[in-house]
Amino acid sequence: MTAPLKNVKTAARGSIAPLKNVAALMTLIEALRTRAVGLPGIGVFSGDSGYGKSVAAQYAINKTGAVYVEVRHYWRQKRFCEALLQELGQPRPRGTVAALMDDIIYRLGDAPHRPLIIDEADKLVDGGMIEFVRDIHETTQVPVILIGEELLPRKLEAHERVHNRVLDFQLAQPCDSEDTTVLARFLCPGVEIAPDLLEDVRRQTAGKARRIATTLHEIGQFARNSGLTAVERGSYGGRIFTGETPIRRAGGRG
Repeated sequence: MTAPLKNVKTAARGSIAPLKNVAALMTLIEALRTRAVGLPGIGVFSGDSGYGKSVAAQYAINKTGAVYVEVRHYWRQKRFCEALLQELGQPRPRGTVAALMDDIIYRLGDAPHRPLIIDEADKLVDGGMIEFVRDIHETTQVPVILIGEELLPRKLEAHERVHNRVLDFQLAQPCDSEDTTVLARFLCPGVEIAPDLLEDVRRQTAGKARRIATTLHEIGQFARNSGLTAVERGSYGGRIFTGETPIRRAGGRG
């Protein structure tokens, strides 16, 4: 069943399609916010790249006012603290890592029900910073959502003090036929795309929302250039973005 989420506004494009992964993340956040006293408040939302996890996070930010930070490969402890403080309204964070953490805890403690979403959380594990999450959660009790790749739950197993504070693990799922139809209506409102073409797109993209969206953009352009208002598998002559690298044929064009 498709998530009952409609016309969600974002600064980037104006709206987010109500796919099932959006609903799954919102359900996880609500479970963390309404948990009973004494229960842990960390949630993990993980899955393969391209499943729409970060887009779902954008929806959650808009709905809940969550603090959001996306971890970068090159960050170390101090840069992580500085970036989080900037998201918390401190434009020029200064001081030692300990002082920065104290400021983070002070600011988050003022709004204990405001979720903290940390995207690309795998990098916190890889960079030896995941214990910072435990400290933040333990001292503030804010709901913390870690978003990462498919192997994030397994990586956390090596950090027992964090792992046993996870209330729930949710796996992002590939788009099914219903999600694909929702995306088509959302991204190509002026073009009727036949079910056989949509199913072929879903199958060839392995249900990855990002590739489906890119292919739907291509279908929309194909329809406009061909003067069509309806496209089916037999009439579509454009690309489907499967993720395979183009290979140039010997002696000719790729």
